[in-house]
Amino acid sequence: MAEHVSVLLEESVEQLRIRPDGIYLDGTLGLGGHSAAIAKRLTTGMLIGIDRDETAVERAGERLRSFGDRVRLVHGSFAALGEILDELSIPAVDGMIFDLGVSSPQLDEAERGFSYRLDAPLDMRMDRSQTKSAWEVVNRYEEAELSRIFFTYGEERHARRISAAIMRRREQHAIDTTLELADVIRSAMPAAALREKQHPAKRCFQAIRIEVNDELGEVERMMQTAPDRLKPGGRLCVISFHSLEDRIVKQAIAAREHGCTCPREAPVCTCGFRQTMKTITRKPILPKPEECAANPRARSAKLRVAERV
Repeated sequence: MAEHVSVLLEESVEQLRIRPDGIYLDGTLGLGGHSAAIAKRLTTGMLIGIDRDETAVERAGERLRSFGDRVRLVHGSFAALGEILDELSIPAVDGMIFDLGVSSPQLDEAERGFSYRLDAPLDMRMDRSQTKSAWEVVNRYEEAELSRIFFTYGEERHARRISAAIMRRREQHAIDTTLELADVIRSAMPAAALREKQHPAKRCFQAIRIEVNDELGEVERMMQTAPDRLKPGGRLCVISFHSLEDRIVKQAIAAREHGCTCPREAPVCTCGFRQTMKTITRKPILPKPEECAANPRARSAKLRVAERV
């Protein structure tokens, strides 16, 4: 089984304030690191684990088998958590956690096509039952659309140059593999950009992965639904890894905490706003230096915590 180190494990589990008889939801099951830490603290309670990646559900099932009926695993998207809870006849839970990062097995197993360092067919699907893959994005999208996703989702300042280079390569033949795409991206970058510390293809690969899996749309839908499926006092913990995700999470919490649209000078609220969440961590919780040293992928992680009121 591929190794995966759960980010901000102690901090997130502590913030959930787990009750032994509570019901908790891990919306990004992965290999079950956060789930195992939660399940260990349950007696008569239950943990529901969700993941889009069927392989992750299978592997986590092996890890969590010893917890028996305390754990229920579901292959699905956390954006559909409302429907999933309805199918389980669970109206609300005591806490939820979402780790929005890509798991280590997805990055490290070449055949998944997520890595710009390992050669594999262009794939990047978290749910391999879906039809759209990275190949379709790279070989079917128009130049302007490629440039848009590179700039918006990858914050790649050389998006136009890279998109033009992809179009030129496509005129010769399809781009089929991860290393071929990484080579095209590298060839389009100016010399100064190639001297940067991070891999020249990192931002574009991130952008393609987000596009393939509709990651930001999934996070938006999750943040619209999750607060309403928490019991009063229930905690929501979200770990994000780049600014686009973190902004969605932060704004969604703020809208439920400070969503009144009345003028400041109005003596009373007339817009009908009712606060449903309160922020527990005004600033995001960041990994300790020791964790970043042991697991470099944790460096960009941010944990935000809110509570249902």
